Amino acid sequence: MGHYERLSAQDSSFVLWERRETPMHVGAIAILEAGSLATADGGIDTARIAKHVESRLHLLPRYRKRLAFTPIEGHPVWIDDAQFDLGYHLRCAALPRPGTESELKALVARILSERLDRGRPLWEMWVVEGLEGGRFALVTKAHHCMVDGVSGMNLLTLLLSQSADEAAVAAPDWSPEAEPNALELLVAESARRARLGGEFARGVLRSIGDPAATWAQITGAGTAIAQALDAGLRHPDATRLNRPIGPHRRIDWLRLDLAAAKQVKQRLGGTLNDVVLATVCGGLHRFLGGRQEWATRLDYRVVMPVNMRPAGDERAGGNCVSAYFLSLPIAEPSPRRRYEAIRNATAALKNSRAAEGIDLLTQLADRVGGTMLTRLGGRVIERLQPYNLIVTNVPGPQFPLYILGARLLDLIPQLPLFGQQGLGIAVLSYCGQLHFGLIGDRELASDLGSLRESMLASFEELKSGARRGDGQQAARRMPVRRASALRGAR
Repeated sequence: MGHYERLSAQDSSFVLWERRETPMHVGAIAILEAGSLATADGGIDTARIAKHVESRLHLLPRYRKRLAFTPIEGHPVWIDDAQFDLGYHLRCAALPRPGTESELKALVARILSERLDRGRPLWEMWVVEGLEGGRFALVTKAHHCMVDGVSGMNLLTLLLSQSADEAAVAAPDWSPEAEPNALELLVAESARRARLGGEFARGVLRSIGDPAATWAQITGAGTAIAQALDAGLRHPDATRLNRPIGPHRRIDWLRLDLAAAKQVKQRLGGTLNDVVLATVCGGLHRFLGGRQEWATRLDYRVVMPVNMRPAGDERAGGNCVSAYFLSLPIAEPSPRRRYEAIRNATAALKNSRAAEGIDLLTQLADRVGGTMLTRLGGRVIERLQPYNLIVTNVPGPQFPLYILGARLLDLIPQLPLFGQQGLGIAVLSYCGQLHFGLIGDRELASDLGSLRESMLASFEELKSGARRGDGQQAARRMPVRRASALRGAR
């Protein structure tokens, strides 16, 4: 019997929903000093990097697996790639020296616009030479079915070290497991469904034996699911960024001082995530306002992924996330009132069970055996479009990291775009900086650089308001309102 691993409902959703216009991979741009990886001709020692990557792959089994699909149901599964070729996945490119960051952004946009080959393990790493200032970049992309925002930096994380003296080591031996044939997959999946039926029957018997506990569990789950449906079934107002998108992308990024962001948080109250959201909100106020995109009562909704992983499980593959929905007051002209509305709404979200409800629905899809349900869910979400924008914020290490002696300077995350979502924003903190990765549809977000400048101006407004202490007294007076209060603050 060949070996395979079934994708979870959440992981498989990114396979089943993928289209030419919406490649479902997560990206990252690591900018490094050349350091000891510099070669005599001014290039980068890619052979050492390749050896280093190969020595880490045994810690990430999915990076040597490819997709297959079960008979009849067509559910995606992982099988070992017997023809695995590291040289295919590790690629090289060079900017015309001295390459600017603008040229790097253009190259990254092209790399992230291309779908990954489903006949091979779903990842690539590009070594980009020639960046000005004696720097180079590592550009990674991995399919969202393999990684989420927390585990998405897996390969880069395993390549990085706190030591500037780390050397590449020999890779351990690896032999692929046998590939199952169609009949073996059919028999194994039939047996799995029979086990699920038995587990369901035993669960029903246990429920009958303790009706009080069962009722409490049902009502709790019902409340959480009802809140999730209420959050996910509301249709926000569309902007020009919320139209059908094409396959091509634009990329940009900005760096903000983490200490300054924490000072804003301390003076105005709330959390670092509130500062991130307020920076995005103020940037959109300027960006969309300049296009005359918003009206006084615009409902602009963002999705914030929520990590559901157990502590210490960050390196496990696949997805384990839920989400919060939040309306941003982008039509509000006052930076202070924008911040207060966001702070109060995110505080109220802590009492919401919507994220738990989404997680319960995901677990239900896994138990039901979800391929048809997952496809249906994708079509419903695509039709409803319950949000305008995805914003992720992942904390990173606050100390210098190295790859074979080359110091990591910047680490910039990038999200995939879904249908009618022309903009995505991912944030990662590293070594005293907040790195904002912006990705947009090439046509809908043709002026992505203008959004970057608008967000920089928004952050300066927040810093200025925090220095004046405008929000500190208001923070003490403002009661915590329900999450829906943001809609009244528009």
